[in-house]
Amino acid sequence: MSPVETSHPASAAPATAAAAPAVVAAPRRIDWFPYLLLIPAALLTLVIVAWPLIETFRLSFTDASLRGESYVGAENYVEIFEDDFAEIMIRTFIWMFLGVTLKIVMGVIGAVLLNAALPGRAIFRILVMPPWIVPIAIGVFMWSWMYNGQFGMISGLAQRFGLIDGPFEFLAYGTSAFLATVVTDVWVGTPLVALYLLAAMQSIPTELYEAAWTDGAGRFYRFRRITLPLIAPSIFTVALLSAIWTFNSFDIIWILTEGGPRGSTTTMIIDTYKTAISRFRFGEGAARAVMILVCLTAFAGAYLALMARSQRDAR
Repeated sequence: MSPVETSHPASAAPATAAAAPAVVAAPRRIDWFPYLLLIPAALLTLVIVAWPLIETFRLSFTDASLRGESYVGAENYVEIFEDDFAEIMIRTFIWMFLGVTLKIVMGVIGAVLLNAALPGRAIFRILVMPPWIVPIAIGVFMWSWMYNGQFGMISGLAQRFGLIDGPFEFLAYGTSAFLATVVTDVWVGTPLVALYLLAAMQSIPTELYEAAWTDGAGRFYRFRRITLPLIAPSIFTVALLSAIWTFNSFDIIWILTEGGPRGSTTTMIIDTYKTAISRFRFGEGAARAVMILVCLTAFAGAYLALMARSQRDAR
């Protein structure tokens, strides 16, 4: 047998591989143009958000007022807890909890009704928008007239049906004024929650409902086993956003009661406004604003951690 016939074909592979020149990857060129386009937005964010936040934090350690300012350290934060700030904080969380809970419950009910296959549902979807479209100041002024004891509609209807003996000023008493602000806040915020959840419901595949209906599942069972689990992430998101908006809500309470009567509707944002603007104590107002930021950050962090844990347990 000749040497050519006895040679193994695989023996040539290493020589060929060794003879091939090594390929060196060219350095990747960074395209800086997209980053340059982000510079205006980043600068705008720094000017509008970062700088006021830093300035507020700095003022919180001073006694800034119309007469000037000087460094006082943590004195403003000490005075906050020496006042009735703890009571105001508890009242704020109660107000937020009541408002957000009612908005979520009514929003879910409204979304289910708006999602139902009823004739003329497009008209109902349009009619649910006015509380959110109408400027808040105008809507709240309308509610202040309705709460009036002498010529308000609510007091008049209550008298006609025998619920009360005479005119009742809802905004003149602590408990009724507090509940009146909650009702007004729910009226303003429910349409947005309902529309948000309606969009989530419309994204659910209809095949799931058809399969459940074929298996004999009733409406409530389909709602509990299909609708609620699939819109749960949307409920968690809109609840967090609504909680932040409600916590920082100023115009509703200020137009209705200005924090009265006798501070029964004074929340943290109202107290901050009165301290910084009405009394011109900018340093103390800044410290209260920082406390609002701390409370909201802690609440949002705890809420997100709780929701993440519940979703892990559900899986």
